[in-house]
Amino acid sequence: MRYEGNVYRPPSEARSYILQCTIGCSHNKCTFCGMYKDKKYRVRSLDEIKADIRMAKLYYGDLYKVFLADGDALAMDSGDLLQILKELCRQFPSLSHVGIYAGPGSILKKTDEELRALRAAGLTIAYLGVETGDERLLKEINKGVTGQEMVEAGRKVMRSGIKLSVTVLLGLAGKGERSQEHARETARICSEINPDFVAALTLMLVPGTVLHRRMMRGEFELPEPFEILQELKVLIENLEVDNCEFRSNHASNYLPIKGTLRRDREKIVALLDGVLRSQDNRFLRPDYLRGL
Repeated sequence: MRYEGNVYRPPSEARSYILQCTIGCSHNKCTFCGMYKDKKYRVRSLDEIKADIRMAKLYYGDLYKVFLADGDALAMDSGDLLQILKELCRQFPSLSHVGIYAGPGSILKKTDEELRALRAAGLTIAYLGVETGDERLLKEINKGVTGQEMVEAGRKVMRSGIKLSVTVLLGLAGKGERSQEHARETARICSEINPDFVAALTLMLVPGTVLHRRMMRGEFELPEPFEILQELKVLIENLEVDNCEFRSNHASNYLPIKGTLRRDREKIVALLDGVLRSQDNRFLRPDYLRGL
């Protein structure tokens, strides 16, 4: 398969064929993210993408899972995306899952009709980086949208019938009281969206990013591991979602957790309470096993 630069995908797309439709991220301005800083955003030609699909057919035979990369491939023209989905379905009769990264700005630019057409053509799940619900923090990290715009983006995806997985970022507010506010406001915004999945990651500072430079100047301090878990506990306690699968199984996290909210909330909170009371590092994933 042909790929340009490093390629990223969500943990749940581990068994997916990754089809690189765009190079880089259309926004690429978030202060914490170093994923696509070595790339200039562009959309690959349909001829190149369809050639890659044919190569995948020769190599894999039939497939049932595909992930459309790079960051925010939803920024592509909807007509082009529909052609890609049509070709994928033609080449892979068993295809039942197509995922995509979707930035909030790109979602808001799509009409409801466009999103419904993409769902009908085979797009099954979108991954939206909410990161935080704290209005001031959203501006500080240069996410490009307000909290209300983030809610509307998430709801637009949900209305289309495309499943929605939102990602939140523990530790983003740094040490101190803002950590708790970040957790509460993030729970609030996720509750307003009411997505199918919520995934928590833990901030890891990447050299070359704005936030890493702030840390080096002493303007930002990462919370300690148990402070991160306290933030996670506040998030879980305040999430008011229905039949939403919660995961913190990303490699960046100190404590892998999974469950369905609201059903498993008490059990998850009890687990976090026990680990927090113990202050025992043996319960935590060691730093040498953590990664992005």
